[in-house]
Amino acid sequence: LKDWRRVATRYDRCAHTFMSAICIAATIAYWS
Repeated sequence: LKDWRRVATRYDRCAHTFMSAICIAATIAYWS
């Protein structure tokens, strides 16, 4: 259970970083 939680946390962090990168890229594209 502890290992699964670690994997889930890592995936969630990656997903959050990925969404942030998309938002930043969209903002840059919008302002360009």
